[in-house]
Amino acid sequence: MTAGTGLTLVRAGTFAVLGADGGITGRRGASPDGLFRRDARHLSHWTLTVDGAVPGVLVPAAGEACAQSVLTPPGTRDEPPAYTVFREQALGDGCLTERVRLVGNRDEAVSAVLGITVDADFADQFELRSDGRRYDKDGARRTATPMPDGVVFAYGRGEDWLSRTTVSSVPAPTEVAPVEGEETARVLLWHLEVPAQGAAELLLTVTAQPNGAPVPGPSVTPAAAAAEQVADSAQFTDPAGPAAALPLPADAPDGLAAACARGLGDLAALRVPALGPDGEHLRVPGAGVPWFLTLFGRDALLTSHFALPYRPELAAATLGALAATQGTEYDAFRGEQPGRIVHEIRHGELAAFRQVPYGRYYGSVDATPLFLTLLDAHALTTGDTALAARLEPQARAAVAWMFRDGGLADNGYLVYTPDPGGLVNQNWKDSEGAICFLDGTQAEGPIAVAEAQGYAYDALVRTARLARTVWGDADWADELDAAARDMRDRFLRDFWMDGPDFPALALDGKGRQVDSLASDAGHLLWSGILDDEHARRVGRRLLEPDFFSGWAIRTLAAGQPGYHPLSYHRGTSWPHDNAVIVLGLARAGLADEVRTVSRGLLDAAGHHGDRLPEVMAGYGRTDHPSPVPYPHSCSPQAWAAATPLAILTALRKTAAR
Repeated sequence: MTAGTGLTLVRAGTFAVLGADGGITGRRGASPDGLFRRDARHLSHWTLTVDGAVPGVLVPAAGEACAQSVLTPPGTRDEPPAYTVFREQALGDGCLTERVRLVGNRDEAVSAVLGITVDADFADQFELRSDGRRYDKDGARRTATPMPDGVVFAYGRGEDWLSRTTVSSVPAPTEVAPVEGEETARVLLWHLEVPAQGAAELLLTVTAQPNGAPVPGPSVTPAAAAAEQVADSAQFTDPAGPAAALPLPADAPDGLAAACARGLGDLAALRVPALGPDGEHLRVPGAGVPWFLTLFGRDALLTSHFALPYRPELAAATLGALAATQGTEYDAFRGEQPGRIVHEIRHGELAAFRQVPYGRYYGSVDATPLFLTLLDAHALTTGDTALAARLEPQARAAVAWMFRDGGLADNGYLVYTPDPGGLVNQNWKDSEGAICFLDGTQAEGPIAVAEAQGYAYDALVRTARLARTVWGDADWADELDAAARDMRDRFLRDFWMDGPDFPALALDGKGRQVDSLASDAGHLLWSGILDDEHARRVGRRLLEPDFFSGWAIRTLAAGQPGYHPLSYHRGTSWPHDNAVIVLGLARAGLADEVRTVSRGLLDAAGHHGDRLPEVMAGYGRTDHPSPVPYPHSCSPQAWAAATPLAILTALRKTAAR
């Protein structure tokens, strides 16, 4: 898997970003490298040398479960190198394992000194970003302790925080030496005899044990670790063999099968461990690499919606994990309120010491209604109401939050107030400035974004169905249905802009229409809050050239003062945003529009090895013959990986009409 400028390996909440030579440099910024677990970098330096020099790259690191690269010491045509270096690297259970082989190229044996310079900075991921923020760490201490078979790095802070990284080798290194000018970096050296036309090798294991995390499993070879991951992935991607193949329509567009297969593979790798309401162990979709390999409420819910017809186990796990972390009290620092569904969970140092609010952060206006819509969708899709029955208390608490703290009772709409210590915007476009007027100025709260009203409407309708058919509460179902009808009637009156003939992006705290033309309107087709005629008008408008780039629908229509093709939420194109829109277009019966957007997305996936990135720049196909990357895009990313599955569902629905 390729992300940024390196190769990425992902497994069960652990990931490694490696260079072309399999090394790690300790870089920061948009694409940090290293070995990461639980929001911390457990390996920040990993440089291989042979006879004191870094070998050149013959074959750059590549592979899905196992990265393989080929390196060579300096040589000439007349004096070719005496040996070639072959590296294999894979992730085990919380560890990176590597096999290094020096293969002799001559008829006589040769000696070689192999070295690996290693360090662990234990940097929190929030420190590695390129936003310039710095955090005080009073009392923090790092150590490196040589061991007979390697070295142990430790990081402590206060009395209770302790994380470790252990580097071990078979055979043991000949020497473990400090690196001049470096606090904890060490160089491990081996004196190897490479037989004539033979090989010398060593097996390295790097185990990451963050504070409070389970002890990593036993070390294995890269081949064995890769085989375990492949087998685990196969259970998810093809659980019952060819008979369980995805139901592709007969006229499926080129690239759909490949994109779906790639997406399922990425979803398998991105699953992270979580606990359910009774402490049961679950695996839920982590949002993405490198910044978000953890449970995000909105991301996991939409990912699970897209995958629901084909992999309902994702939805069941997501619902269980979010029910277990649902808000129970008021905590302004992290935005917790009773019944509110969590936005983000972090396990890192800065979250633990409350230097950032994201240890368990609830700053999301839409995760709570999406939890309710997925709960009903799971019951309808699977025909199994056991999960809905089990989570009735959590569903009732979620509805209560929407009316009480979410604002439905007082404001008539679901609203959020910008959080100066967390997220200014709390819908999916959560960057600062994303909810802007036509002139580009940020709306001030409490803000009612359009798509969240659609989610809330759908949540009321769906929860009413559960109340009537599963929970046996017809009176409450009638109340919810009445609230949904009232909301639908008011929405068109308050949000529809007559001039542009399009819904407003939001209402600000004074009730003014935030008049940018934005892709959020497409979500209204999916939720059903618009009547058929207005839905079709929105759907067709989204396919006009200022919105549709030829690859995907832009977050903000081009030509507006706030538009920028490289802005995170004000001009880029997001596959998952388009997935919601495509499902809405299918609901509105706009078959041609479904096929047009699907074709653009699948063409874009073809330019990325059949994988859709998190986000693409807003430049159109007339600007450049291939999609222009967004410089900070995550890849792989869960809701982008699930987007081809949403396309498949939309195409099947339009074909069935």
